[in-house]
Amino acid sequence: MQSRLILKVLGFLIIIFSVSLLPPLLIGWFDNDGTLQVFLQSWGGLLLLGILMWFPNRMQSDELRIRDGFLIVVLFWLVLALSGALPFILAEHPAMSIVDAVFESMSGLTTTGATVLTGLDHLPRSILYYRQQLQWLGGMGIIVLAVAIAPVLGVGGMQLFRAETPGPMKNNKLTPRITETAKALWLIYFGLTVLCAVLYFAAGMSLFDAIGHSFSTLAIGGFSTHDMSIAYFNSPLIDSIVILFMLIAGINFSLHYLAIHRRNLRHYLFDSEVKAYILILSVLTVITVSLLIREGVFSDITSAIRYGLFQVVSIATTTGFTTSSFSYWPGLLPVLLIIGSFVGGCAGSTAGGMKVIRVELLLRQGRREIERLLHPNAVLPIKLNKRPVTDSVINAVWGFFALYVISFVSLGLLMMMSGADIVTAFSATAACLNNLGPGLGDVADNYRSISDSGKWILSFAMLLGRLELFSLLVVLTPAFWKR
Repeated sequence: MQSRLILKVLGFLIIIFSVSLLPPLLIGWFDNDGTLQVFLQSWGGLLLLGILMWFPNRMQSDELRIRDGFLIVVLFWLVLALSGALPFILAEHPAMSIVDAVFESMSGLTTTGATVLTGLDHLPRSILYYRQQLQWLGGMGIIVLAVAIAPVLGVGGMQLFRAETPGPMKNNKLTPRITETAKALWLIYFGLTVLCAVLYFAAGMSLFDAIGHSFSTLAIGGFSTHDMSIAYFNSPLIDSIVILFMLIAGINFSLHYLAIHRRNLRHYLFDSEVKAYILILSVLTVITVSLLIREGVFSDITSAIRYGLFQVVSIATTTGFTTSSFSYWPGLLPVLLIIGSFVGGCAGSTAGGMKVIRVELLLRQGRREIERLLHPNAVLPIKLNKRPVTDSVINAVWGFFALYVISFVSLGLLMMMSGADIVTAFSATAACLNNLGPGLGDVADNYRSISDSGKWILSFAMLLGRLELFSLLVVLTPAFWKR
């Protein structure tokens, strides 16, 4: 391990993060809400820490190795979660314990949206803005931002990009240089966020709410500035805008780049993963709306379609916004939607879950094995977008699926040991591992009632889901630390 090089990169990333505390600091100063000192101390402390880590090692300029990249990513998310908790710990309102502060910070940065806070409508605007901004930074990944300015670090950015970027197709580059790829992704992310905020404002949100909700929408995070989430606005137009941008954020950002760069929408129309993504959402919507109408949950069919469609898109893309308490819907609907969150969005999007492309490959591999029973000697390649997929990718997907199931079961059992009932334990695990947020049982509305040990377990689950298992688990293996 190149310890000094790792410290240099980590220090630089912490300095970048400290800059993000300036906007909430200015809001606290403008509102005079008592949080100015909180954000001033947090900013100064993190800036000093970053400088102390970076300055003595600033001359280190060796190329990052694969192990260095994985270690930096894992350490940075851990350090960032602890650093991000500082304003919550120092603030008098809301008064939060250390475990609650770390949980809220981890939830924001991993775009999970699980919260221990209530009374959001009465919190200082600086704190509310800070929560939303955490999700926005975590959405595309602050490390991808660092890769965009990797020449300043004097190190190659490819290892960081591979360790940070989720999905089985992550080695694909949009441009010849990885820094240009990272810049392109962040520009698209920023541009879509601005467009989303403008539309929210035009639809009737206040400027503050429009900016805050655009952050959490594009990040597929689900944090809101109101306890009632999107239901607070009670606007079919706003609901429609939220649905549109949740759908957009759940699609591979590489496709957005290609569509914008080449001014052609055919990349969406002919992409196998996007078609599967839309198909899954459509099937879930038909089932959900049909059952809502049959059970008479809403007074009219229009409301059933409006609320059913919104919650399907929100939960299946792992956003976690709510316009209706889906956990109290009848029959199989709450469980069906939670299962939908395991699929999540497309690879290369800001969504959580296993990703559509992995589920698609698993289904195609299963179909191939059935066909092999009938034709043992046939050569049956698996193709995506008319291109054959190598066996190494298929094996990696099966390995990921096995680890995902094992992680889900193990963490669920640990949650039961921490005192949660079976519904709460496994729905909370699913919600955090899939970076969804709302669950069932005691975590349908918030996570305040979860024990401290349970919150640490779920914080680990959030990080595990955000890094898509391998990046975190590889660091925990003995082989990683052998020379």
